[in-house]
Amino acid sequence: MARKPKTVELPSIGTLDRSAGQLGRQLAQALRHAINRGDLKPGELLPSTRALATSLQVARGTVIEAFDQLIAEGFLTSQPRAGTRVAQALAPAAQAGERVSSVEPAPLTERARLFTQVARQFSVVPPAPFAVSVPVGPAAPDDIWRRLGNRLRARGPGAPAGYGDPQGARVLREAIADYVRKSRSVRCEADEVIITSGTQQGLYLCCQVLLDADDSAWVENPAYRGITAILESTGRPERMIRVPVDAEGMNVEAGIELDSHARAAFVTSSHQYPLGMPMSMARRSALLAWRGSSKTITTASCVTRDIRFRRSRGSTRIA
Repeated sequence: MARKPKTVELPSIGTLDRSAGQLGRQLAQALRHAINRGDLKPGELLPSTRALATSLQVARGTVIEAFDQLIAEGFLTSQPRAGTRVAQALAPAAQAGERVSSVEPAPLTERARLFTQVARQFSVVPPAPFAVSVPVGPAAPDDIWRRLGNRLRARGPGAPAGYGDPQGARVLREAIADYVRKSRSVRCEADEVIITSGTQQGLYLCCQVLLDADDSAWVENPAYRGITAILESTGRPERMIRVPVDAEGMNVEAGIELDSHARAAFVTSSHQYPLGMPMSMARRSALLAWRGSSKTITTASCVTRDIRFRRSRGSTRIA
């Protein structure tokens, strides 16, 4: 059985000016431009005249007039029972990602240039064993998450059609506040919890809201690339104080010597990123003492804080 050719989805051809008349010519010109731009590629099948007329809310004769004009010019070809296609003899279409425009792009602002420069240093890494910050196996049981999600959706009215609370769903914030109170002795209310789309958004909001342009900030050396990228792209590359890290984590005394008046400290205390050691209790106490005396904001990222390794005979389990 022969495969039915797939009809191409037409790109936007703009709005036809009905007051100007000559709709057939307007449609022909719009399709001609789409072909020249490479939006419609040689050999692609166009919708039927009836379907396109219905989509554009014009008479079928208007579409037939436009098609006939483009067939006469060599842009389209038409065969009985084969439909209307873009002519194969046309010049090669633009390659994917290639910009076809005679208009020079507007110059980037300094902030946009910084964002672009930092973004080029990141790339999507394909799935691989032991990828950093990617839970696998028992730590991320997809079937359990799926069942829990289906159970919750069955109980309620489903996802809201409009925008929710910008801080996040209140029931989730209440659960988080209760959890950190029990597990970390952090006393907070649901109104003090903000749900973000991930670490990067949370750190970005912290930098934008809590730091002024001339504020300096401690970062570990080596540091999580995400936080240094945010500070660089928001115009603070010279305000980063790179505090050395040793077997006990961030060296607080060295940080105080480098800049005792830093406005913020970004620390990976439970599992230093990327070296892996936890911050010692002495260092944590020193960091809290410095924070209390200097009114500093401390941001601690604990990506593995809630993961526990349970060793049993012949195996290791993650809980």
